[in-house]
Amino acid sequence: MSDDEKTIRTQIERWAEAVHRGDLDAVLADRSPDVVMFDVPPPQDGVRGIDAYRATWPPFFAWLAAGALFEVVSVEVTAGVDVAFAHALLRCGMPDDLAADPDARLRITFGLRKRDGRWLVTHEHHSFPDASLADAGAVRALHERWYAATAANDLDGIMDGIVDDVVSFEHEAPLVHRGADAVREVCRGGLEASTGTVTWDVPDLEVVVSGDLAVGWGLNRVTADGREWWSRGTRVFRRRAGRWELTHQHVSYPYDPATGAALTELTP
Repeated sequence: MSDDEKTIRTQIERWAEAVHRGDLDAVLADRSPDVVMFDVPPPQDGVRGIDAYRATWPPFFAWLAAGALFEVVSVEVTAGVDVAFAHALLRCGMPDDLAADPDARLRITFGLRKRDGRWLVTHEHHSFPDASLADAGAVRALHERWYAATAANDLDGIMDGIVDDVVSFEHEAPLVHRGADAVREVCRGGLEASTGTVTWDVPDLEVVVSGDLAVGWGLNRVTADGREWWSRGTRVFRRRAGRWELTHQHVSYPYDPATGAALTELTP
């Protein structure tokens, strides 16, 4: 590592320590007057100039003072004669949130220019990964486990990931099934009604995630005893202690308005 790279690494580590203790003068010390920062919050076109950069920090310091962490995990630096860049990963968040998701990281890229023998940051780009993509994958993976458990006639596996106080609107009466025990009996009845293997999946599953809530919906496909039939399904999930669990389910068949009969033979 060159002397310039060592200098820049030290500056970044010193800057992060200054951020964590809320020392605004030290945070600004190695910034160019024309610094541009693409931050996690808006504006979309970035924060431009040292005065605008300065104004972003007091609210962040207040959040840190409430107990949040801002700790460097790694820094990599590449320096040329008068231009350099660095990228860093930091633990940034409340202790409980980081404990629930220990791999969460804030990503920062720094662009630097040497002016009068001094390295100044001219650009910062802060971001978090789009966790909703990973969360949607986790909700999909939970569905896959349910599909496999159904095919294996594994009632315990089917119930894994369903909260004790789940509320489910099933095909069968009554209007509302409350609690995991009630849902378990519906699942048991479905498995025992077949003389062979029962399969279930949602081929067109869509998942949307926002924070600790997720919704999945699509058409349920069930096969048993040589038959295949379809219904509609919507499921609501809540993340608790880092784990996605089903808190509400709504499945239904369309009905014939002329007769009131459920249309169980419809296919996509």
